[in-house]
Order: sequence, then structure tokens, then C-alpha cells
Amino acid sequence: MNQHSPCAGGFGDLGEIDFCAPLQQLFDEHPPLLAKMAEFKNMVQAFEANDSYTNWNEAVEQLHEKLEIFVAELEPHADREEDILFEMMVKYIGRESGPIAVMEHEHNTAKLHLKYFFEKVASTKSTNETLTREKALEVFQHLKIVYATLTDHFMKEEQVLFPMAEKMLSDEEKEELAVKYKEMSN
Repeated sequence: MNQHSPCAGGFGDLGEIDFCAPLQQLFDEHPPLLAKMAEFKNMVQAFEANDSYTNWNEAVEQLHEKLEIFVAELEPHADREEDILFEMMVKYIGRESGPIAVMEHEHNTAKLHLKYFFEKVASTKSTNETLTREKALEVFQHLKIVYATLTDHFMKEEQVLFPMAEKMLSDEEKEELAVKYKEMSN
């Protein structure tokens, strides 16, 4: 079950944790998101390694298409965490320091770099700018930061935050979590 997550290796045995349905849902959303992140990371690496590539606008556009799909899946996941789970946990552990502060900082870092990427794509399209290799590599940096931030972030959630929430939240709060997640889906 949980021990098969790509983020679980080497950080303890998650097989002993039986997550409630809403936490399991968040956990189960990680592998498809990680797969999409691996796709855009691999594309960036392939473009960076190809010294003979010349159509950098096309490269950025291909990544843009991947990122639109990724963000469409990431946003509801992040909203469930930020708007519901984090708020429930804040009552117990606060938000000024500790796990929630770290999680929110990492969410903000990823969102900021996604915003920079999408703004650069929009600017390039609106001005018909022809991207050089150097400019494209600058744009790629934002995606590399998103990848590094979120892969580490998911591991922290799986190893620390979700187990902490499972132990900390009452059965009533877990039921409330389930109800609110369902409401968000409708």
C-alpha cells in the first residue's frame, strides 16, 4: 500500500500506517503528479542536452502544454491541503513555524515559479519574441525549481505531515475532512 510510493524509500515503514480516506486520497494523488513532474523534468533535460536544437519557442510551448495539464491536477490537490488539512492541523501545531510553515512556504515557492513560467510564456507569445537558447534555459530554471521543491515536498508530506495528521486528528475531524473534500469535488 503506502510503502510503494516513489517518495517512501528509505524513510521508514509507511506500511504500518493506515491512513483515513481523505489522507489516503492525498497520498494517492502524489504518484500521478510525480509522473507528470518527471515528464517535464526529462523534457527540460533533453532540451538542455541537445546543443543542435534551434526552435526554443517550440520547446517552451511543448513544456507549456505539459504544465497546463500538470497544474490542472496540482491545484485541486493543493487546495485540499491548504484550505482544509493545513487549517485543521494549525489548531494543534500552529503555522508560524514547524511543518505547516514549511508546507505553506513550499507551496508558495512552487506557485511562484509556475507563475513566472506561465508569465514568460504569455509574454513571449504576445510579443512574438524569438527565444534564444539562453532565454529558454532561464525559463526552464523555473520548472527545475518546481520539480525540486515539489518532489521534496511530497516526501515530507508522506513521511511527516500525513502520519502526523493521522495521529493528531480526531475521528470527527477526519470525517469532516472527508465531507469537505467531497464538497470541493462537486
